[in-house]
Amino acid sequence: MVQGASLTCLTASGNGGVYGLIIPLWRRHSKLPRKNPVDSGFESQCPLHLCPQGLHFRGNPNTLKRRNLRVEAGWLFNKGGEQELDASSERSENANEDILIFFFQLDLATRVQYALNVEQYDIAQQLRNKLAEVEGEVIRQQEAKRGSSSKSEAQDKAISIIRLRADLQNAIEKENYAVAAELRDQISKLEAESLAATAKALVYENAQYAFRLGQKVKHQTFGYRAVVCGMDPICCESSSWMETAHVEKLARGSSQPFYQVLVDVQEDPNLLVAYVPEENLVAPEKPDMGRFDHPYISFLFYGMDTAGDFIPIKQLREKYNKPRHEVPMGRPDDDSGGGADA
Repeated sequence: MVQGASLTCLTASGNGGVYGLIIPLWRRHSKLPRKNPVDSGFESQCPLHLCPQGLHFRGNPNTLKRRNLRVEAGWLFNKGGEQELDASSERSENANEDILIFFFQLDLATRVQYALNVEQYDIAQQLRNKLAEVEGEVIRQQEAKRGSSSKSEAQDKAISIIRLRADLQNAIEKENYAVAAELRDQISKLEAESLAATAKALVYENAQYAFRLGQKVKHQTFGYRAVVCGMDPICCESSSWMETAHVEKLARGSSQPFYQVLVDVQEDPNLLVAYVPEENLVAPEKPDMGRFDHPYISFLFYGMDTAGDFIPIKQLREKYNKPRHEVPMGRPDDDSGGGADA
């Protein structure tokens, strides 16, 4: 199996500087043959659209177990604890990890295809097994986060409630009131938990978003430009993160869509990925065709459309189950005619 991987990517900034980061990714302790084209020379032949931008993987002794992924970038996460609310309060390591694991999935899928193309079938199978492991773990995390498991959990609890009610009726008929009281308490607890799980699942199923993948937005408080690269119908961060970001002071609280956004490094070089509530974002009034610098842009998007927004790659759309956004024909800033909404 794959011994380890690190993601190295460089992006040139508008002022000629270069931002770089090294991200240790996934490592299992199972073995691969020593002579492995994945670990030697494979990167240079990788057909993935990431490769020309400097994305490559190489052996790394660090270990990632599930979400224990660290980002080693001096400019990424400042150590000082700011007391006042500023843009760094919405910085999200969890959102950044999600993106990096997504990169790892893309790279593994590409390596599988390349190994098949060069008839390295044993290597292809090993990589396919590794990819299945990663995808399985990601699916479990997404289900727990986005309510799919909540629906099945609610169904399981409903079945348990039916059984407990039958036991309760039996206890009452036998006049075993102590057991009946305990069963009533269990039923009440399960009903509350089932209701909460059902509500969570419904929130995810019926979520309405004001912004879409690839859309350029502006932060209403801090003023930086950003691009949407992910979304949740409610805040899925930890309680400590919500406390730092003052989520309880938001007009709509935590029960509103939150967005993973890539922040233009020219406007805030210390903020890479932010997790922002919907009420703090606004779309530009006019198409924003200006340059946008971020090390992840070329990995998640094909390029800009005629409206100035970015076109998400197919895998990113599939991750969030979002359709392809079609830009209306004609210049979006044309004011000719009054029936543009037809």
